[in-house]
Amino acid sequence: MTAPPPDAGSSAAASSTEAVSRPLGLLRQLATVLAALRASPVGRPLLVLSAVIVVVVGATAYGQIRLNGWNKPFYDALSRRDLREFIHQLGVFCIIAGGLLVLNVGQRWLHETMKLRLREGLVTDLVGRWLQPRRAFWLSGAGPMGVNPDQRMHEDALKLCELSADLGIGLLQASILLVSFSGILWTISGDFSFRFDGQDYALPGFMLWAALIYAGAGSLVSYLVGRNLIGRNAERYAREADLRFSLVRVNEHLDGISLANGEPDEKRRVEGYLRAVLSATRSLVRGVTRLTWVTAGFGWTTIIAPTLVAAPLYLSGKISFGGLMMAAAAFTQAQTALRWFVDNFSIIAEWRATLLRVASFRVALTSEDTRPRFHSQIAYEECEPGTFRIDGLQVWSPDGSDRLEPDQLLIRSGEHLLILAAPGTQKTLLFRALAGLWPWGTGRVSSPANEPVFYMPRGTPYLPTGTLREVLCYPRAARDFSDTAVLHALYRFGLERLAPLLDQERRWDRELNHDEQMALAFARVLLHAPAWLLIDDGLGALDDQTLARVTDVFRKELAATAVIHIGRAAQAGEPLFSRIAHLVPVEPRLQPAGDGSADPVPANPEAPRS
Repeated sequence: MTAPPPDAGSSAAASSTEAVSRPLGLLRQLATVLAALRASPVGRPLLVLSAVIVVVVGATAYGQIRLNGWNKPFYDALSRRDLREFIHQLGVFCIIAGGLLVLNVGQRWLHETMKLRLREGLVTDLVGRWLQPRRAFWLSGAGPMGVNPDQRMHEDALKLCELSADLGIGLLQASILLVSFSGILWTISGDFSFRFDGQDYALPGFMLWAALIYAGAGSLVSYLVGRNLIGRNAERYAREADLRFSLVRVNEHLDGISLANGEPDEKRRVEGYLRAVLSATRSLVRGVTRLTWVTAGFGWTTIIAPTLVAAPLYLSGKISFGGLMMAAAAFTQAQTALRWFVDNFSIIAEWRATLLRVASFRVALTSEDTRPRFHSQIAYEECEPGTFRIDGLQVWSPDGSDRLEPDQLLIRSGEHLLILAAPGTQKTLLFRALAGLWPWGTGRVSSPANEPVFYMPRGTPYLPTGTLREVLCYPRAARDFSDTAVLHALYRFGLERLAPLLDQERRWDRELNHDEQMALAFARVLLHAPAWLLIDDGLGALDDQTLARVTDVFRKELAATAVIHIGRAAQAGEPLFSRIAHLVPVEPRLQPAGDGSADPVPANPEAPRS
């Protein structure tokens, strides 16, 4: 039997997820997000919505073509001072503009609905996969990919959906306009020629070529100047997430910080994160500023460029003044479509950064490697109902290894076992090992088949947001329990004052003091009446009155519940327990064989030495 190296700093979870942490290519990022949308309940509605958007955008493009054609007779009538034709063309304009107005309003509604549906599908998929049994726990130890998952599912997903809708519909509209007005430009300048050195040279469709060259040059320069914005945006998002996490952490631990006079130290930490955010933002500002030289410069030249390009046709007498205005308008529409990349490059860079973060996160959630794999590990099995077996269990940690004595334990329904942890041993790691959350070690844990185990981890119990009834019934639905059962659980543990507040929604983790929260946790156990209960030093945090109530409940209402409590020597004399086992350190400490048979153990800062 080999123990892990004492200074193993690398995490098995991190190494097992190295593959999913590598940068993804653009096509794989898109495929990952599309797979999430297809798998969501809104997959089919999104397809229908996309088809309707294509139809509406196409109809809008047709209306713009008709409006472009309207320029010629209108301005020709104006140049001839033809009042009757002028008024007629104003009527035509009102009809075309009215139709375009209806289409614009409809497109706006479809646009915003698309954002809503995209977010619904993507976030539903991410949250559903993140909250698969124990996946979020394993991912939290998987290195950078498990850091700030809330931001990836909230802010990053929101930004990705909004930018995707904006850019996607914009690109569709630009593409349809380009195809439509390219034909117009080719027709207008199809027979264009220019004279040089006494000879005529034909250049059919020169206005189209001019638009392509103009927009192509702008796109190339924009890419060269702004291509590093993707990395700068990603860096800023990461630093923003760090700052947000530090602020939330301070807010959640205000009492401890205030009592320790730790405000100056916390201020220093938060300011450090803020400086990192400001540094990343300054870098982004410099990149955006350089890109603005390109985009703004092309924007100003666009004012005169259409007229300059169409002027040779007008000056040569091949088109009228109305034709000049129609040609200039067609050129503007075509080059606007072609300039889509120039105008949106900074937004595209931001979209690429959010796409990378969200797609990488989903790949980690869907990867089979999210849960670390081991060459040597604790074996988890099922055994016959009514029994819980522990054989040869040894738990590894970065600081050493502990073993359970006796070597073989068989706990039966209704028994109450106290595991006394010797000084220097890891009670919390033993609790996690028995629960299947810490597989670093050796031995076998056999839990009863079809009999779920109820777990009470160390520290203040988790109270989810919601009504007090929902908190008490967690993780099951409140409708699963009668009012009589809920009230009995409260009264049994001295929480009768909370009975009128059962259906009020508050931050109960702040409304109740620590003793009340612990009493509520055991009231939850009474309500669920589990067959098996595993506690990490929970009894040691109870006041005498609550402890007496807990003991009485396990002797009466929960007499059939088997209890495995990991505690300290001071609890050895409590009458609740009929059996005692021991967690002892392994000495002398064994070193790994050096053949790679033992995996490195990740650091466990949340499990302090007892």
